[in-house]
Amino acid sequence: MRLFRFGPADNEQPGVELPTGKRINVASFGQDYDENFLGSGGLDQLAQWLETNADTCPEVGLNERIASCIKRPSKIVCVGLNYAKHAAETGAASPAEPILFFKSTTALCGPNDNVVIPKRSEKTDWEVELAVIIGKKATYVETVDAFDYIAGYALHNDYSERAFQLERGGQWVKGKSADTFAPLGPVLVTKDEVPNPNALNLWLDLNGQRLQDSNTDDMIFDVPTLVSYISQFMTLLPGDVISTGTPAGVGLGLKPPRYLQPGDVVRLGIEGLGEQQQTAVSYVD
Repeated sequence: MRLFRFGPADNEQPGVELPTGKRINVASFGQDYDENFLGSGGLDQLAQWLETNADTCPEVGLNERIASCIKRPSKIVCVGLNYAKHAAETGAASPAEPILFFKSTTALCGPNDNVVIPKRSEKTDWEVELAVIIGKKATYVETVDAFDYIAGYALHNDYSERAFQLERGGQWVKGKSADTFAPLGPVLVTKDEVPNPNALNLWLDLNGQRLQDSNTDDMIFDVPTLVSYISQFMTLLPGDVISTGTPAGVGLGLKPPRYLQPGDVVRLGIEGLGEQQQTAVSYVD
């Protein structure tokens, strides 16, 4: 299935994109896409419900705002320097173990919402990433079992303010957590529709110029390894997001470095998971 959420920020509702491409409102199913939905077998229940109810669901108009495909999760866990070529462009050695950091869930927004350059920011950067959505509680998971704990996948732009991240005490979360810094979606694609998450093309354009163009096969640590590894240090709950790292082509790695300016347009996509577009705007008090 391909799940999405839509509507204004104060009234978001669940939807499903059918195989025909038609998008329907499934609010009458009675559950939003959150921890309770995923943790209580909601995917299977929704699939069964659609068999008899899809034809009577209202269609979602093309002009509707698309929201984050997951309602605010308990956490967004990110992986740093997880693409070999990206590690090289930053001058860092490939890590021996995954580098983990958190991104505030208040950074979550829709895939086409504006990205707001934070107050006093001079180094806001882009990062196209594959996001893994956890489907059931995961603690001390073995690598061979990791796919059993995955609900699906989504496109994520891990926006980063590099000065906040690297020059203000070395705590990455500060550079990752501004409002609008985690556009997620447009869809959550269930794992049965993504046979190999480590063989997906992903790309990002800035003002029409292709800057990131890679494949998830360049990951240093693959998807099952990451799920298993993270679960050794914390319990992952249904709906939690693992953002698996970005390939080469971020602003920090360009020569000279390049960062977002108001009016810049960022487009990005992952094979089979859809596309996003954000326009950069200045923070306004």
